[in-house]
Amino acid sequence: MANVSNATKEGGEAEKPWHAAFPVPRATVPEITSDELMKKFDGMDIEPKPRDFLLVDVRRIDWEGGTIIGSLNLPAQSFWQSRKMLLDLCDRAGIKQVIFYCGSSSGRGPRCAGWMKDYVDDVAKFGRGSSLTVKILKGGIKGWVKEFEGSMVDGFEEKYWVQFK
Repeated sequence: MANVSNATKEGGEAEKPWHAAFPVPRATVPEITSDELMKKFDGMDIEPKPRDFLLVDVRRIDWEGGTIIGSLNLPAQSFWQSRKMLLDLCDRAGIKQVIFYCGSSSGRGPRCAGWMKDYVDDVAKFGRGSSLTVKILKGGIKGWVKEFEGSMVDGFEEKYWVQFK
């Protein structure tokens, strides 16, 4: 996760990226492939039980083109402050797995997933047990759309995705 920024402050000093204000995630979070995620959606048609996973789209202003159905949008830039609330909501709703993604899951998605996993691990040290697991959608939404085109994408705009083919 390279920190590259071409923006400069007055006087030529390089401007720090948004995530520099927060700790670097300690956790290494495993990935889930688009195929594995699609199987979770397929399983919902077969088994009549509540969904036990949550998708978190951490894109902010680049969410054009649609989002994977049922995703919760929690922009990466404000995610650090939302970790406790997300864990509380997941535990209360019986969510067993939270899956993070961004455009390509090479920056914001893994960073937020790491922060979430760190938080789950940290509160466990103080006796708060949670069965929540954290994953990253490999390839992000770009990989999803490449694999499945507009399938399972709310607000799918085909014209937007042409630039990534």
